[in-house]
Amino acid sequence: MKNYWLKCNKPNPHARLRLFCFPYAGGGASVFRSWSDRLTEIEVWSIQPPGRESRLKEPLFTDISPLINSLLPALIPHLNVPFAFFGHSLGALVVFDLARHLRRYNYPTPLHLFVSGRQAPHVPDPDPPIYQLPDPELVEELRRYNGTPDAVLQNPELMDFLLPILRADLAIDETYIYTSESPLDLPISVFGGLEDRKTPHPSMDAWREQTTQSFTLRMFPGGHFFIKEKQELLLQYILDDLKQNVEVKIGK
Repeated sequence: MKNYWLKCNKPNPHARLRLFCFPYAGGGASVFRSWSDRLTEIEVWSIQPPGRESRLKEPLFTDISPLINSLLPALIPHLNVPFAFFGHSLGALVVFDLARHLRRYNYPTPLHLFVSGRQAPHVPDPDPPIYQLPDPELVEELRRYNGTPDAVLQNPELMDFLLPILRADLAIDETYIYTSESPLDLPISVFGGLEDRKTPHPSMDAWREQTTQSFTLRMFPGGHFFIKEKQELLLQYILDDLKQNVEVKIGK
């Protein structure tokens, strides 16, 4: 049976570690298409949420629990080798909740968690939710994030297509209710943008409370989508952290 949730552009049967990558709100698996060109020692898998790209006709999720429950049967068969998670923005929240879910039900858990562009899950968002805003106001909020080109924002047909996807993804993030559990027993590396008003340094540093192991925080020049401009450096840090903290001799 075809696995619609997972995409692997460059299968690497000799890789000793898999990195599963979860996109930001509105994004799909194509966000990480080029990552395997740089992370050649790792098998990179991208998560393809429904309602976009190759899953265009499937219904969107608006809550994290059904999303996790639907993803798990597709993901678990691929957790048969050491693996790590990366997620940006909404993806950071999903990988955190997914790691807790795997631990809770005694499934294999990631060796390392990479979270980017989102405050720690137990830190409240100081801003009101935007997923229910009227279209013009939501477009203005998206413009402030500086992740959607103006040519797209000014194209009514494209926005008619994109706004339902963005609303659904934002609803997942903005309606998330944090519940207290013990910290994860795995290293966490955190990445943020220095000009991202949604992720000031204290809210990113608070991720350290979610791990009993090593913690690293790196802040990059740029706003919420610094991962696009600083991709090469970001991937180097990911590779460095995996080699340092994961008990798998990558490339050996």
